[in-house]
Parts: sequence; C-alpha cells; structure tokens
Amino acid sequence: MDEVIRARGHENVRAEHASTFEVTTDDWLTPAGDCILGIRADRAPADFDPAFVEACRKAGREIVATVEAGGREQVVRGRGHPDLTFESDRSAVGRTSEYVDDRTVMIGAAFAASGFDREIVEALADGAGLTVTLSVDR
Repeated sequence: MDEVIRARGHENVRAEHASTFEVTTDDWLTPAGDCILGIRADRAPADFDPAFVEACRKAGREIVATVEAGGREQVVRGRGHPDLTFESDRSAVGRTSEYVDDRTVMIGAAFAASGFDREIVEALADGAGLTVTLSVDR
C-alpha cells in the first residue's frame, strides 16, 4: 500500500539534519530548515488513506520511503508505531528517533536528511521536482 507526495526543491535545501527529514506544504524555506527536502508538497499526512494509516500504526511494521529527485532514487527504511496519527495538514516527517507527533510518518528511520545522497540534495537545491513514495504492507 502506497502514498505518494510530490513536492519541489528550493535553493535553501541543505539536508544536514541528523535525526529527521521532512517534506512540507509550505511554499518557502529558510536556511534554518535543514531537515526539509522539499516544499509545496501536494499532500500531507492528513490526506492519506485511512487503511494506509491503520497499517502504519502496527508496532514494528516496516515503512519504506522512496525519495526521487534529479534522476536519482534513495530508499529510507523505518517503522510504524501505534501512536502515529497522520493528522498534520502541513508536513510529513521521518525520524531516526522514537518521537511521535502529528507530523511523524515513520520512526526508527535508517538515516535522516544528512544521510541523503548529495547529488539528490544538489538537485533539490536547484529546484528539482521531488517524489516521496511511502510504502507499507497491510
């Protein structure tokens, strides 16, 4: 089961954060947003199918984020958790930690923004399109 988010890069994409990565519906990005990969996302967690959300709420369930930009692709694996709400109408955040809030779409991610391929990050800093596909088994 998949949910797809389409967004755009921005000149301030740096992807240096060590514990999170994020895609936001906001149409701007300051240099302080060092976890943000893309802006102007066409969807947020509140838009996801309830069946997808329920599958992600199973403890330990693997969630896979496939990030595509600039002709490159990278996969981040994390986990679901019963406390995931997917209620944010603004942004989707993957976390290496166990912290959960309304923006969290996975915990225990294998890496955060700082772990992304620098060619993907450079493409996003040049304004490339971004596709994030979140996948979970039922």
